[in-house]
Amino acid sequence: MNDVPVNDPRPNGLRRRGLLAAGGAAAGLGALALTGCAGSDTPAAGADAEGDGKPRRGGRLRAAFAGGGASETLDPHRANLFADAARAKALFDKLADYGADLSARPRLASAWRPNKGLDRWKVTLRKASFHDGRPVTADDVLYSYRRIADPAEEFRAKASLEPIDLKASRALDDRTVEFVLKRPTAEFPNVLAAFGAYIVPKGADDFDKKPVGSGPFRFVSFAPGKSAVVKRNDAYWDGAPYLEELEFVVANEESARVNALLGGQIEYAHELNPATARAHEKKGQIEIVRLRNSAMQGFVMKTDRPPFDDRRVREAFFLIADRKELVDGALSGAGEIGNDLFGKGYEYYAGGLPQREQDLDRARGLLKEAGAQKLEVTLDTSPVAAGFTEAAAIFRDQAARAGVTVKIKTGSKDSYWSDILDSGTFASYRSGAMPIESHISQRLLTDSTTNATHWKHKDFDALYQQAQSTKDKEDRAAVYARMQRRLHAEGGFLIWGFADWILGTARTVRGVEEKAPANSLDWARFDKVWLA
Repeated sequence: MNDVPVNDPRPNGLRRRGLLAAGGAAAGLGALALTGCAGSDTPAAGADAEGDGKPRRGGRLRAAFAGGGASETLDPHRANLFADAARAKALFDKLADYGADLSARPRLASAWRPNKGLDRWKVTLRKASFHDGRPVTADDVLYSYRRIADPAEEFRAKASLEPIDLKASRALDDRTVEFVLKRPTAEFPNVLAAFGAYIVPKGADDFDKKPVGSGPFRFVSFAPGKSAVVKRNDAYWDGAPYLEELEFVVANEESARVNALLGGQIEYAHELNPATARAHEKKGQIEIVRLRNSAMQGFVMKTDRPPFDDRRVREAFFLIADRKELVDGALSGAGEIGNDLFGKGYEYYAGGLPQREQDLDRARGLLKEAGAQKLEVTLDTSPVAAGFTEAAAIFRDQAARAGVTVKIKTGSKDSYWSDILDSGTFASYRSGAMPIESHISQRLLTDSTTNATHWKHKDFDALYQQAQSTKDKEDRAAVYARMQRRLHAEGGFLIWGFADWILGTARTVRGVEEKAPANSLDWARFDKVWLA
């Protein structure tokens, strides 16, 4: 191994805030059955009696998220929704995680170093323990990654771990893993930070009865679709949390989360819509936290089936969209327009491509060429995310002006994200923060586990592998630019905007990071939050 320090946490080029992958599902407010309403569990236990602004230990915080119903699990490798990710982060750790600039930051890994060929990486583990007192070892890391990569499973991080030859990788000692890669990979630390790549104890397979992790909180109880309770891990390697106890509650309707926050039933409400934020911002009852232009908003077209297997139809739909009208109408102006590419402003983003504008005449011409002058399509959507149903209605009206009939079909909040992966042809979509290469690996390769557009091209896969293996950064950027030019011309993502991500908290809550996109290290990081 050469002596190249690659765990430098400083930004590596221009990166930008964003949000979580493939958003959070929802169910009904019936799940908001809180166990500790205004009584002894209120913030008094952690009160900032002196008003000096210093963190206080103690108290119980209740955080409301949209959930996934009775099928919810605490298995961190199955995490797919924002609620899943927040619970997993409380109980488990990854080797690395994304900073606000989307660079990989060390977590359970204290350092990583490649050989000269970039096809072997030595990862050193810090001293950390699981909740049952066992040390976190190299064998636990290899077990976790091999479990994720199981061919019989569809774990979220599976595509991200694909570059690793897990049969050849080995533990050099208890705290050192040598990862052997299938090909040189210049940005291997992104793999360690991948969404869902949590480290669990060797042999662990049942996570819903009494999960054991190495995270800042220990398991207390779990009722799928209702709540999960965790308590402070005083032995946490990164310092014990300020909170004594944390409860995740399911409130699938945005109005339910807001009302619970206003009524003092919860102290943290995840994902509020722009109208709600405007109504309560600076009014004194609650605090509004905005993460500017963080969430990618768009539609997905299935590129492997009619009518979107014809690239002329896909291009026509790109040209039908009036992006400013969508941002103004669906997001109340709280965002900026997109250009049919993920990661606006992130490292490697192809910002030099011309901004696509609405051109209904050209759209009609393309549809005529494709023999689709009287096209009818069904647009799957759901109130699972802010702006989805509004954007669907706006695009329906825009399409009508191009002679296209769009029929809106509203799906289940509980199963929307899994439903649209393989069914239908056209659907509302959003995403959050991750490096562009992670977006490609998880969603745009032939074997990607969340490939909602069914974009499957072996030559595109080869370009991705070429980019991974390219040592020179400028040369690597050129490959990513080539891939994005193709996606911009004929891909299946119609990305019309980037929305503000909005949180609401009680006025007693302190320590919520305002520059942390969802799916990054400091998002939903309740070990650093306290009650004043």
